[in-house]
Amino acid sequence: MGRGKIVIRRIDNSTSRQVTFSKRRNGLLKKAKELAILCDAEVGVMIFSSTGKLYDFSSTSMKSIIERYNKSKAEHHQLVNPTSEVKFWQREAAFLRQQLQNLQESHRQIKGEELSGLTVKDLKNLESQLEMSLCSIRRKKDHLLTDEIQELKRKANLIHQENVELYKKVCGTRNVTGVTTDVLLTNGFGIRKDSYASVNLQLCQPQQQNCDLTAKPINLGLQFALENKMH
Repeated sequence: MGRGKIVIRRIDNSTSRQVTFSKRRNGLLKKAKELAILCDAEVGVMIFSSTGKLYDFSSTSMKSIIERYNKSKAEHHQLVNPTSEVKFWQREAAFLRQQLQNLQESHRQIKGEELSGLTVKDLKNLESQLEMSLCSIRRKKDHLLTDEIQELKRKANLIHQENVELYKKVCGTRNVTGVTTDVLLTNGFGIRKDSYASVNLQLCQPQQQNCDLTAKPINLGLQFALENKMH
């Protein structure tokens, strides 16, 4: 046999009214929780009993839900009332202009301009801000310099390792061939790279067969001399 239809009206009996409130309250909070989980909805429920006791449930934060509700209600009201929307945007524009003016004034004061209207306390606060900014800038500069120094050290270590490997290869080649690496062969002559070679050129007129053999040649400076100063 099915349940009869319940008439929705105030329950006169206080005991029955309290029992019904407790049951339906728990059912409503349970349904709100299930709705938030199943449908990924943001749900907030607040219940005050006849005695003034609060029962609530919120899927996220009750404060954020209330703020979102107030904002959505205000936006809806602005869309319905064009005059209110115009006033809203006028207030927003005035607020943004004031913020811009404050930022420009602060920027000029940081640059040391327009300080006549500041008190001693304001100047001390401005000085503290500048000192904090300088400390931050110096820390950033020191950090960058440290990174650059570390990078240069790393490159120096790589170059040193390459020099060591090259030296080992050169020494191995010298041991196999038996020829010292400080000797360079140039045009068949063995010249040490630490030797000082001076070259003198002198031209001489070639002797002709029909000329007098006893005639002295004209010395025009064709002479090649190679002097090696060995250490």
